[in-house]
Amino acid sequence: MTQNAITSDGALNPSTAFTASSNSTKQATTPLSYIPPQPENFDELGICMEVLEGLVLKLLLYRGTASSRLISEQIHVPRPLIAETLETLRAELLVAIKGSSGLEDFVFQLTEAGFDRARRLAKQCSYSGVAPVPLEHYIDAMGEQSLQRSHLCQERLQKAFQNLRLSPMLISQLGQAINDGRGLFLYGPPGNGKTSISEKVVQSFGEFVWIPHTVTIDGELIRLYDPRSHRAVDLPQLGQVEFDRRWILIHRPTIVVGGELTMQQLDLQHNEFTGIGEAPVQLRANCGALVIDDFGRQRMPTSEILNRLIVPMEKHHDYLNLPSGRQVAVPFDMLLVFSTNLEPRDLVDEAFLRRIPYKIEVQGPDEAEFSQLFVELAGQAQCQCDSQMVSYLLEKHYRPVNRPLRYCHPRDLLRQIRNFCQFYDRPSEVTQETLDVAVRNYFAGL
Repeated sequence: MTQNAITSDGALNPSTAFTASSNSTKQATTPLSYIPPQPENFDELGICMEVLEGLVLKLLLYRGTASSRLISEQIHVPRPLIAETLETLRAELLVAIKGSSGLEDFVFQLTEAGFDRARRLAKQCSYSGVAPVPLEHYIDAMGEQSLQRSHLCQERLQKAFQNLRLSPMLISQLGQAINDGRGLFLYGPPGNGKTSISEKVVQSFGEFVWIPHTVTIDGELIRLYDPRSHRAVDLPQLGQVEFDRRWILIHRPTIVVGGELTMQQLDLQHNEFTGIGEAPVQLRANCGALVIDDFGRQRMPTSEILNRLIVPMEKHHDYLNLPSGRQVAVPFDMLLVFSTNLEPRDLVDEAFLRRIPYKIEVQGPDEAEFSQLFVELAGQAQCQCDSQMVSYLLEKHYRPVNRPLRYCHPRDLLRQIRNFCQFYDRPSEVTQETLDVAVRNYFAGL
């Protein structure tokens, strides 16, 4: 059994050692509150031998030959269970030993009967990768790593946002919303960090979570791990413990979808070619955050998006429609963030607003904050600058046209200045000339 060492505030107690499995003598201290234990038998594996046999047969169909060690590494199942599966396949005359592969290992290949069986299986589902994890194990793991189990304090939140300039009031509002763990609106003018705030929110809960590569629901496969959405982690400590290799350690996910969001992305997508399903965005965001960016600019009405997501947000579970026609309940454990440049009351009616607990406005800087940020970023970019040049920028290019100040402007204008100076092989310096060039390039209508 996995031993969870969690302090009262939800953080891991680093002084507590983790025992990888009941039969293992390896112990190691890790920064993780949960580690999936390595299965010792088929009951702990959670899938029947027939499923494992199908994966082995298809792997041999695609590779031609493979040793038991290689099969174990490809399918991420312990060698004793692979060896037991291969012995069963040999007894059924579906595989045969082709030769030796080092000490206590053999190279296997399909027999004619095995080749026919593997081809029939591949027509139904071509997947032959990491063995799946049963839905029940996935649900249990999400509960162990749930955002609901963590209590967020001010210090941890400030650390997560240390690279952003946020007012104490804004940090306080965010902390309350995050501790509530359901949903919030971030609204305000573009360029003031709403997306950056959304992406950093989950860092305050702890860095890593475990997810399975693939989940099985009564024989139907759902691919959960997506390298486009998830960032894998390889901690040195993991080499000292034994864990279920069907799981992968990732940074707490923040899935950001924008104007391209469609209702299809919120449902299970069945791949007719491979025969497996692709997890919807909300399933991939479990134990993290799902950010609906540019809310109100999607092709479908905002009411449809809210109708689809608010009930799962309140109930903490969602329903997936499987290709077989079955409907199954899955965890909906994430912070749901709607980020928009528009006023929330202009997007949805009062009933919807009431069900999203927190509405937080992200405003732009005042002139003093803008000037301080400009000089600070210039110093970090090794670009010579003084406060008089920022005063010139404000006097010449902002006040006369009532241009609003944005937190992104100093960064973007300094990039323009740096590129201009590099092109003309000049020292990087903020001058009236370089500011005029940067403003002319950056702002439309001048």
